[in-house]
Amino acid sequence: MAEINEAELMDALRECYDPEIPVNIVDLGLVYGMDINNETGNVDVTMTLTALGCPMAGEVMSEVEMRVRQVENVKNCKVELTFDPPWSPDRMTEDAKWELGMI
Repeated sequence: MAEINEAELMDALRECYDPEIPVNIVDLGLVYGMDINNETGNVDVTMTLTALGCPMAGEVMSEVEMRVRQVENVKNCKVELTFDPPWSPDRMTEDAKWELGMI
């Protein structure tokens, strides 16, 4: 059975950016979780967006799927969008806050 490397998945997700904020979705705190199934090669990503009515939601989700599928041993990726709990700037990493001039 081939293992899917979680660190490689996180690196792939760090290549995805919010279209309105020049920070990746991991540092923004938009990724709520990942479920990795090494037996099937499936990865399920649970994430949110900074705004409920984001017109770019489809594009962001498609990019997440594409990037995750590029990771070795990943056969399929499903992205689930949730707004519970709602995103807030408190979820951002210190690096993201620094990049945006918040600290």
